Amino acid sequence: MIRSFLFTPANVARRVEKALGLDADAVILDLEDSVAPSDKAASRPAVVAALARPRKGLVYVRCNAPSTKWCYADLVQTVRKGLDGVVVPKIESAADLHTIDWLLANVEREHGIAEGSLDLMPQIETAAGVHRVDRIVQARNLRPYDGPWRVKRLCFGAGDYANDVGLSPTLDEPELAAARARIVLASRAAGLEGPIDSPWFHFKESAAFARALERSRRGGFQGRCCVHPDQIAPVNEAYMPSAEEVASAQRIVAAFAAAEKRGAAAIQIDGQMVDYPIVHRAQKLLDAVGSLKRK
Repeated sequence: MIRSFLFTPANVARRVEKALGLDADAVILDLEDSVAPSDKAASRPAVVAALARPRKGLVYVRCNAPSTKWCYADLVQTVRKGLDGVVVPKIESAADLHTIDWLLANVEREHGIAEGSLDLMPQIETAAGVHRVDRIVQARNLRPYDGPWRVKRLCFGAGDYANDVGLSPTLDEPELAAARARIVLASRAAGLEGPIDSPWFHFKESAAFARALERSRRGGFQGRCCVHPDQIAPVNEAYMPSAEEVASAQRIVAAFAAAEKRGAAAIQIDGQMVDYPIVHRAQKLLDAVGSLKRK
């Protein structure tokens, strides 16, 4: 479970150094939207340099989109030991994923990295990407060579999606609900983790941000991208199950295990009917909390 991904421009050394010391579960060194075209090539060595620095969490790089002239060199020049994963924006087809996957496998071999060990997180942020998301997440079934599948979760990019579709989202973003639901459903149908939600850009709207986090978590997202350090703590807290939820899950798992030994598979706990789907959900919650505590 990864709750918070903090974007930081790869070409601003002081911001990279600060980001690596913050409490985000993962830092994304960005070569895309936060870096001007004139500085993209010069920013790649900064990513490699950052991989040697101390960090609290995971470190990813976001390359430019596969359709751009920068994507290939972004990956070839920045994928090195110490990198945990790659974020690829504007994925629009299974072919996009196959191409990036193949390229990463070759770069891994060249630099002595275990093949398939790098996480690949596709960003779904265009009309074509959302429309084809079912086929995109089934890319593993069409993989042209053997080896581990590196895509564990999707990431939604609301800003680019709204721009591409021509939406003008209001503060509570009901205009984006259908796209979010489609990405969550496609992810679960393909056996992926819950996706990562889009950044929140209204820095002064803290109450609306809290509502957005609640909707996001209840809607099936496991975490959120952050674009400001002040967003990390609210995001980490929002996607971390509460003490009450953990205690309830523990009661459900323990009581159901005892019931199974008696031959029962439907019981009542805390006034709620509990059967296998409820137990499986409780166990997943406990597993997620356990993974966070082990970090």
